[in-house]
Order: sequence, then C-alpha cells, then structure tokens
Amino acid sequence: MKLHTLAPAEGAVTKPRRVGRGLGSGLGKQSGRGGKGQTARSGGGVRPGFEGGQMPITRRIPKRGFKSPFKKDYTVINVGALDIFDSGAVITPDFLSENGYVTGLGSNGVKILGDGELTKSITVKANKFSKSAVEKIEKAGGKVEVI
Repeated sequence: MKLHTLAPAEGAVTKPRRVGRGLGSGLGKQSGRGGKGQTARSGGGVRPGFEGGQMPITRRIPKRGFKSPFKKDYTVINVGALDIFDSGAVITPDFLSENGYVTGLGSNGVKILGDGELTKSITVKANKFSKSAVEKIEKAGGKVEVI
C-alpha cells in the first residue's frame, strides 16, 4: 500500500450542488428552493406554530386546571374486597395485581381504604393504609404491614 493509492470509499465523496447555473442543470431559476417568498430567502421561514400573524390556536383556546407534580398516585382497594381471602392469607400488592383484584399498580403502589367489613384474620402488606382500614383489619385479628 502506498500513499498515492489511498482513496475514499465508493460513494463517500460527492460533488457539491451547483445551484443557479441555468435551467438545463435542473437546479436553475429558483435553485431548488421552490417558489418565491419568505421561504426562498436566506434565513427565511417561520417558527413552528406561527399562523401568519393571526392569533395562534394555543393562545385562542382557554387554559384550565392545574396538575400538581407532588401528587401521590395510589391504586385503591377497600377492606370489604379483601374478605374473599381465607384466614391467614398474606396479601401483597403484587399478589393483588397478578390475580386481577386491582388493575395495574399506581406509581406509589396500593392504598387500602376502610369501606366494607372484614371477618377473617389476614395479613395485609401495602404502601399506605387509611386509619379506618387499619382499625378494621386489626379488629378482625389481622396484621398490617407498610412496605
């Protein structure tokens, strides 16, 4: 191999476009920029969302509401729904999700609420509990574990 034999790979080097050099070149007249006007000029064009000077739709439509970035998202299930399990069962968020008792897990997990009655002694592991849920589970002889 000699220095004078080195060459770039086939197709790696292309000739520059010679625009504005007559109609026969295919890039004459408007030089591949389409018609005349703002977009044909150097540095021309409009920003995204610009509607020709009329009031943009993002400003015409009213804005409402507020979404807190600190909101906790829990999947909730009531104590009454846990009464179907046998005494001594251990209930975890993964168990509830895998068996279809809750649809999906919230970003912060599962919260147990106190609606309904519980008659069986079960161990419940969840991310959060309401006070009434803790009272009903312990009254039935069960255990509460926050994970």
